Amino acid sequence: MTTTVDLRSDTVTLPTTGMRAAMAAAALGDDVYGDDPSVNALQDKLATMLGFEAAMFVPTGTQSNLCAILSHCGRGDEYIVGQLQHTYRFEGGGAAVFGSVQPQPLEHQPDGSLALADIEAAIKPDDSHFARTRLLALENTWNGKLLPMVYLQQATALAREHGLLRHLDGARLFNAATAQAALTGALVRTEARRIAQCFDSVSVCLSKGLGAPVGSVLCGERAFITRALRVRKMAGGGMRQSGMLAAAGSYALDHQVDRLAQDHLLARRLAEGLRGIGGLQFESPHTNIIFVDLVGEARKRAADFLPYLKKHGVLATGLYRLRFVTHLDVDAAAVDRATAVIRSFFRA
Repeated sequence: MTTTVDLRSDTVTLPTTGMRAAMAAAALGDDVYGDDPSVNALQDKLATMLGFEAAMFVPTGTQSNLCAILSHCGRGDEYIVGQLQHTYRFEGGGAAVFGSVQPQPLEHQPDGSLALADIEAAIKPDDSHFARTRLLALENTWNGKLLPMVYLQQATALAREHGLLRHLDGARLFNAATAQAALTGALVRTEARRIAQCFDSVSVCLSKGLGAPVGSVLCGERAFITRALRVRKMAGGGMRQSGMLAAAGSYALDHQVDRLAQDHLLARRLAEGLRGIGGLQFESPHTNIIFVDLVGEARKRAADFLPYLKKHGVLATGLYRLRFVTHLDVDAAAVDRATAVIRSFFRA
């Protein structure tokens, strides 16, 4: 039986043999008491790597972003965010629902950035009529696109000049760092630190391209993490012997960062395989994610496309805009098989 090629997301990855062994061997304690040595090791590892004082392990990236926003902002405060960023669009409005923190969404530029002029114009004056603008939240990568380092420096400097704190949803921070390292020739970890140091806090997901089964880490100053721990408790994120999960994250940081470049190469391989198919429009991928728009006659067949792919052993998401994501459980042969199935649909 042919194995399914799952290109829906890099969240579908399964732990490798080495990761499972690390999980089984993890030293355990009660993390709510701060006694789990494997959790503490993961937190120290990532905080040191990114240049922060402290870090906090949480079950999900959504909870990590929620803890960050509610630790930076109080009731009646506001954070500036992109209209299509995960923290605004895909996290259930948590900051507003649980923290009475108002989002101020802005339109994205084609490259995923928020225009500096738009950010500055959105900052409210200190007046009782307005929510207090407190935080700028950015996301890197955004829709698989790398936000340029110069932009990150300019946007976060602008925020700092206006007294705003700065948070990065770095769910795919190491994908961003991998893409940036390809431009600069520096080490991926060096670029990850450069990106992170533009911000007061950074959330990093372990269960996407890094391949851990679950978990994210929030990094920042020690006082910030102390506040975030209180929010995590209120949000039900205090886990007990969670060292087995943390050990998977530590293994990922040690063994599965440098291999992200392979996922980026496979995404480009898929893009090259789709070139020339009528009715498909897409940009060359920066990282491991390709968005493909169905246009013209192809758009009329959109409802049949995903069922056809699934019938032939390929999974993706979307309708008129499809998303394909490469990851550690997809190899070149799988990408080529997916390409052949897609091409066969448009030949039919």
